Amino acid sequence: MPKGAEQATVYLVDDDATVRAALTFLLTSHGLPVCSFDSGPALLERLDTGPALRGCILLDVRMEPLSGLQVHDELVARGVHTPVIFLTGHGDIRMAVSALKKGAFDFVEKPFGDVALVDRVCDALAADAEQQQRRAEGDSRGEMLAGLTQREQDVMHRVAAGKLNKVIADEMNVSMRTVEVYRARVFAKLGVRSSAELATLLAKK
Repeated sequence: MPKGAEQATVYLVDDDATVRAALTFLLTSHGLPVCSFDSGPALLERLDTGPALRGCILLDVRMEPLSGLQVHDELVARGVHTPVIFLTGHGDIRMAVSALKKGAFDFVEKPFGDVALVDRVCDALAADAEQQQRRAEGDSRGEMLAGLTQREQDVMHRVAAGKLNKVIADEMNVSMRTVEVYRARVFAKLGVRSSAELATLLAKK
């Protein structure tokens, strides 16, 4: 776990103390760490003062002074990618569907089954873990690519495109031996063993 990060947690936001207590008990009884907030502004303050969120956000729709939808809009505006699950009443379904279009992970309609809710929370936690892994791999790839010289990058792109050493040598006006040296350096720096692996690495989002 990166320094300053915290373990995957369910960030529960609901202005009803009874609901918070019941959901906290349910989730912790399934081994899920919970951090609860009594309002949207309290969660947003946590974003301003603490490390990045890891896990998922369980967000009630009807709250004061900010609704769950307003809190979600603020999370989107801040570029927070932590999966959000809305807790909604029957009359909130249309609003929840709108939130899904803005990137919310899911919504669970009240009254909800305990098992169904825990299952969706676990799905959201898994999605966040996968997202964190992709981001870490992207950062690592960026660092490796930044370590290449311009000449190595020129060779890299041509090799990834499937061009033969002789063709690359002609295009770059260098000897085939020079291309072979650059190619070997690129493979070593990026940890790949073939042009196919190189192409796959560069194609990753």
